[in-house]
Amino acid sequence: MRKQLIIILAFCFACGAAFAQADNTEATNKIRNEGLRNSKVMDIALHLVDMSGPRLTNSPGFFRAANWAKDELTRMGLVNAALEPWGDFGVGWEQTKCYVAMTAPYYCPFIAIPRAWTGGTPGKKMISDEVMLINAKDSAELYQNYSGKIKGRIVMFYSSDTLHPSFTRPDAERLADSSLEKMANAKPDTSRGGGQRNFNNPQMNARRQQQTLQRQLAAFYNAEKPALVLSMSRAGNQGTLFVQNGGSYTKDAENNYAWVMMSSDDYLRVQRLVSSGQKVQLDADIKTKFYGDDIKGYDVVAEIPGTDPVLKDEIVMIGGHLDSWHGATGATDNAAGSAVMMEVIRILKATGLQPRRTIRIALWSGEEEGLLGSRGYVKNHFADPADMVLKPEHAKVSAYYNLDNGTGKIRGIYLQGNKEAGPIFAKWLEPFYDLGAKTVTISNTGGTDHQSFDGVGIPGFQFIQDPIDYDTRTHHTNMDTYDHLLPDDLKQAATIIASFVYNTAQRDEKIPRKELPKPRPAGGRGF
Repeated sequence: MRKQLIIILAFCFACGAAFAQADNTEATNKIRNEGLRNSKVMDIALHLVDMSGPRLTNSPGFFRAANWAKDELTRMGLVNAALEPWGDFGVGWEQTKCYVAMTAPYYCPFIAIPRAWTGGTPGKKMISDEVMLINAKDSAELYQNYSGKIKGRIVMFYSSDTLHPSFTRPDAERLADSSLEKMANAKPDTSRGGGQRNFNNPQMNARRQQQTLQRQLAAFYNAEKPALVLSMSRAGNQGTLFVQNGGSYTKDAENNYAWVMMSSDDYLRVQRLVSSGQKVQLDADIKTKFYGDDIKGYDVVAEIPGTDPVLKDEIVMIGGHLDSWHGATGATDNAAGSAVMMEVIRILKATGLQPRRTIRIALWSGEEEGLLGSRGYVKNHFADPADMVLKPEHAKVSAYYNLDNGTGKIRGIYLQGNKEAGPIFAKWLEPFYDLGAKTVTISNTGGTDHQSFDGVGIPGFQFIQDPIDYDTRTHHTNMDTYDHLLPDDLKQAATIIASFVYNTAQRDEKIPRKELPKPRPAGGRGF
């Protein structure tokens, strides 16, 4: 009888442990209550955005944000908080002054922002010059007609673009049920390389020729040394200015002239005036600063230690990129994702939940230049995709979760082709149907840091988000400011991710893995 009782009790304990793993209702309720009612996500965002400023990698603004995040994660109770170097990046850069105005045929101040890693106008005083319009269909015509003629001048290159405002589509939108249903019903992508390229497409050929000419223009400007180059933000944005880089962040690179991005409205007005024979005079004062004392790139990392004697050495990772472009303060790209992931950590600590596995947060640098921070971290800790020689830590990671598609709320998750994870995630989304998140799609999504993990065979996932006005207004623009963040959406995102992270930390098994990728030698297709 005693033996039978022991067997029965053992069975009950086993069932209880299995039930606790399968049903985390109490933990989910704690997470929901903390994340939706006591959120601090906007306070975190305030520090990363308004108090830190633009966060171009290795700039003073980036380090203001990174050091604050490290200290704040330590204050939350995390361990091993650090700015961890991932490899050489290059020089930092920031704009310190930018003034561009038309003074003839009449006065008008212009919307203009220096392109990253470009120089300033010569001398200590404002320059004043007539605008010179370059019109060349290829590099041969460029060098033949303009060599030796633009040194010290203010120049612009002819654009055939025109503005096409849309009256049928709003700038901001949420994903329709039909779009989510299509994503949920998507089939695995079995193609390699995205299909055969069509080299006879006239539009694609024209675009390639234009891109080639733009690269040649940069070399031409470096050789000819104009005082200021004007370039046009992409057309059709009604005053929104899209700006990225123009120079090189490589140490000792030649960045010897000023280069600003102008709003399309202002640029096309100047072009029309000059093309019609009107003299256009500009005043300009552009000042920029380079920082080259430390060329290493840094990620912010910190951990909540696991509590299970067996599983505590295994890892659940979360992250988003902390760096931004410099046209504004990088609120939706990607202070939103970084703030949400820091809020995930705060929620888990505030609820008192004790994760079995270690939870590690990483806020990346160099994402905007090609996922450099996460790729460097993955190479240092897990594997180099060039040879796929696995490091010991590779086997310890259960999953990596990423957020980097703006301020919109989570509607589901991309499986990145990992079909075995689908039923697990579908179950975890059930408590959040009322918050609008229930879609699981087999599809891949690209352009952000989960690819660094997926590229070496570690389950890496990005969440589906409502687009809001990410592509139309805020992504890499002068509009990417704190006021474009949606508090309720960020609260919802942090709550759902906190639940996913906790569930991943509690499972007896790690998240299923896809087949290990083949090595991709340098020069081959990356991820």
